[in-house]
Amino acid sequence: MHEPPAQTAPDAFGRLLEIIETLRSENGCPWDREQTHESLRADTIEEAYEVVEAIEDHAPAKIAEELGDVLTVAALHAQIAAERDTFSMLDILNGTNAKLVRRHPHVYGDSDASDTDSVLSAWDAIKRQESGYEDRTSALDGVPRNMPSLMAAWKLQKKAARVGFDWDEVRQVVAKVREELAELEEHIPSDGAAEATDGLADEMGDLLFAAVNLARFLRVDPDAALRATNRKFVRRFRRMEELLAETGDEMDGKTLEVLDALWDRTKDEERAR
Repeated sequence: MHEPPAQTAPDAFGRLLEIIETLRSENGCPWDREQTHESLRADTIEEAYEVVEAIEDHAPAKIAEELGDVLTVAALHAQIAAERDTFSMLDILNGTNAKLVRRHPHVYGDSDASDTDSVLSAWDAIKRQESGYEDRTSALDGVPRNMPSLMAAWKLQKKAARVGFDWDEVRQVVAKVREELAELEEHIPSDGAAEATDGLADEMGDLLFAAVNLARFLRVDPDAALRATNRKFVRRFRRMEELLAETGDEMDGKTLEVLDALWDRTKDEERAR
């Protein structure tokens, strides 16, 4: 069934809510009717990551599509809640609108905010005064438990820095990274046969935490940087497989020297492009 697209965003959003309500109805879709807030947890996270992937691929049409999927999951959550009489999409939107206005007094009120740091400081102060945030007694409160550890480390460090717990300059952070690396090396046996002991894992965590701190100091998003490196590794590794396949060969059994040479060739090809 084809229907003409809506001409305004409010009309289109209203149509989305109608569709979701139909899908959840008695004669709707079996899958949609079975969903709960709990069953949609993974979908909620996955759709957000697909938006990020589309952004990193610089694909505007894909970004729009993936944002639509995020809105669909949000609409499902709202419909489930409405059926349980806990909240509705109207509650979500009214709450969000009020919160945005309340947390931007430098735009909607008489406060001044000359830069991003002052905006963020005011934002945190306002949040601590709001209902539902009464239990936040630490400057580090508010980092979601299920946030990926790399992102959580970055957020924790930024929160600590806002209250003055931070290095003075980048050389100190570099020195800390070297210190943590040295401590990690002390836990590696002389024969190099490291085992995943508690001490080794602890030192590896310290090294990663220090590396995230360095990224923060250099104003590099560590999560985005690592995702980019992951993509680069996959791209170059697949090219190595292609080069071997062109000669009817496979990667298994090749010496590290041969594979290193192939790796260098893939890097040279990328530089040439």
